[in-house]
Amino acid sequence: MGMDKLHAMTASEPQELLVLLEGYKEDYRYQLYDNFKIGAEANNYTLESVGSSHGDAGNSLYNHVGMKFTTKDRKNHGTLNTNCAELYKGAWCFRSCYTSHLCGKYGENNNAQGIVWETFGKNNYNLKRATMMIRPRRFSSN
Repeated sequence: MGMDKLHAMTASEPQELLVLLEGYKEDYRYQLYDNFKIGAEANNYTLESVGSSHGDAGNSLYNHVGMKFTTKDRKNHGTLNTNCAELYKGAWCFRSCYTSHLCGKYGENNNAQGIVWETFGKNNYNLKRATMMIRPRRFSSN
């Protein structure tokens, strides 16, 4: 999709983010965030907000709010000497390096270099599949 389009979508109106996760043992979980927002290119596509969440996957995005998007050629995270995008084989809004990493290398099962959602299972457990979907936030009529 591209970060420019993602920023434009989340800047124009409030968005929900649905994260669908699948483990290698056909275990499925989800987490829904009610206020997903990505910053502009000038701010290195900072993960500005996720809002509150509910679901059975756990909130593994909480730690990444406020972090800038890092790629293997553009380290935008913290003070670590290493580039997390290089080390973990994919771009993400890293913080020391992650509690989630949905852009990890598909099929990679070594040293947390694959798709990771920390609250899904044991530490450094790689997932089979992750899907992120956004849509305009639905307001309840209470």
